[in-house]
Amino acid sequence: MKENDYSKSTEPDPWHSLKAYTDARIALGYTGTAIPLQEVLQFKLAFAHAKDAVYSHLEINKLQNELSEIGLAHCLLQSQAQSRAEYLQRPDKGRQLNLESVLELQKFEPTEPEVAIILADGLSATAINLHAIPVLKSLISALQKANYRLSPVSIVEQARVAIGDEIGHLLGAKITVVLIGERPGLTSPYSMGAYLTFTPRPGLTDERRNCISNIRPEGLPYEMAAIKITYLIQEALRLQLTGVELKDNAANGSARIEI
Repeated sequence: MKENDYSKSTEPDPWHSLKAYTDARIALGYTGTAIPLQEVLQFKLAFAHAKDAVYSHLEINKLQNELSEIGLAHCLLQSQAQSRAEYLQRPDKGRQLNLESVLELQKFEPTEPEVAIILADGLSATAINLHAIPVLKSLISALQKANYRLSPVSIVEQARVAIGDEIGHLLGAKITVVLIGERPGLTSPYSMGAYLTFTPRPGLTDERRNCISNIRPEGLPYEMAAIKITYLIQEALRLQLTGVELKDNAANGSARIEI
């Protein structure tokens, strides 16, 4: 079959115009009762990208150099998961630091920082490699203008969101901000999330956190993400809480955050 004949055999989808508003896999068209071959191949490619994201690694040297360039002290930590396979099979181990990391944090002088920032690989280390530093550049500027005390940034491998509770507790921080690679989707394998927890300590559950998701150029832009994080930090410290009782009301015009 010639290429022109093949294109004629593919019927357009009546929802095709909606593709201008979303990257979601809609309006794929059809060939008889089947999805066109090109879309089947695109799906397999997207699935491969998502799988690669799950098994990606933090670019430790690059992250450390970039943190140093913006004047941020940092430390390298590890969860109790000793491999990616164990991390995926034992989520509980990804929520706890190994002994060496606990001892590393105990070396820091207690300064009672307002904010502890954690970079965690999560389910897409590539998301952290791509997006964490651009967000931090805007976020740190806003936090410094507000005179918040910051702990050294923690870079954590094989980490789940809740590992920030133990880190924040050991550092004596009032609030943690965990930047973490989100579970990859078929159109967004490199999306980053931010989780905020007031008075972090081991054993907290997710209703005690606020989440900002889909941080990436095609989703929530870096500067807007930094504004939202800064607003939630300010409100968390004012109200002494995070989670389901803390709402993001920045869009109503009451918030004035300088970046």
